[in-house]
Amino acid sequence: MDTPALPLAAPLPLAHRHKREADKLAKRLRHQVGQAIADYGMIEDGDRVMVCLSGGKDSYTLLDILLHLQKKAPVRFELVAVNLDQKQPGFPAHVLPDYLRAIGVPFHILEQDTYSVVKRVVPEGKTLCSLCSRLRRGALYSFAAREGFTKIALGHHRDDLVATFFLNLFFHAKLSGMPPKLLSDDGKHVVIRPLAYVREADIAAYARMRGFPIIPCNLCGSQENLQRKQVQRMLMEWEKEHPGRIDTIARALTDIRPSQLGDPKLFDFLSLGRRSNAPLPDAHAWLAGNPPAPTASAPTPDAEAGLDRLDGLDILSR
Repeated sequence: MDTPALPLAAPLPLAHRHKREADKLAKRLRHQVGQAIADYGMIEDGDRVMVCLSGGKDSYTLLDILLHLQKKAPVRFELVAVNLDQKQPGFPAHVLPDYLRAIGVPFHILEQDTYSVVKRVVPEGKTLCSLCSRLRRGALYSFAAREGFTKIALGHHRDDLVATFFLNLFFHAKLSGMPPKLLSDDGKHVVIRPLAYVREADIAAYARMRGFPIIPCNLCGSQENLQRKQVQRMLMEWEKEHPGRIDTIARALTDIRPSQLGDPKLFDFLSLGRRSNAPLPDAHAWLAGNPPAPTASAPTPDAEAGLDRLDGLDILSR
């Protein structure tokens, strides 16, 4: 007797499917952020974390995920959103304060006319990001010191970390990048990047899902020849041709093998395979090509034979 076919399950309503996908995305981002915080010890009990909020999708997502984790974290920490109003023409100054008041997050709006400085100092047609970021960093660091923040959280994500690596490789001839956790040059500030494991595409989808009031940056966004944009285009082409390549590169940045590179400051190549403790000649000696000076070493076999003959003649002459 044939078994009757089971009826097919009715497809989920579209709204239900969207909600399920949104829940999966939110869960993935929270897991990745929590993992990065744990892996690098980004936040500890009693921290006052200054979350730098620009109005872009990355910083909104950073604040949103940290607020969620704060409720369930194994440690207690404080979050304060800080925005730097750079006096860019047309900047909607009310958007961030309105949003932050609506969600009940303490915040500070710093006002500093870095826009005029950058436009005045940088020649027309040149990239603005370098000076702009230095001025912005200086203002934020000064405020963090005054207010006693123990950590400064930035919204850089996995794709930013990979792009910065290639920027330094192609344009500055060095293997360095944007670490998930950083001590500032003056040793006074600990900078953390909790989105270090998160894909930019996931952040964009999450920002759309959450409906953040995005504020575009028009100061440098129209500069198509920025080195960073060149690198980003290259990475997008790689990802299109070989899906998963960016993730592979990101994982490689966490698995460094100094002995397989060539920096003598990171690995002791001089001691590798040394057969004696005698001083090594420096580069000038190698470049000059001068032969080594004779030393009072043990006599060669021919020299020993000559000595034997001399000793014999000496005996016969006595």
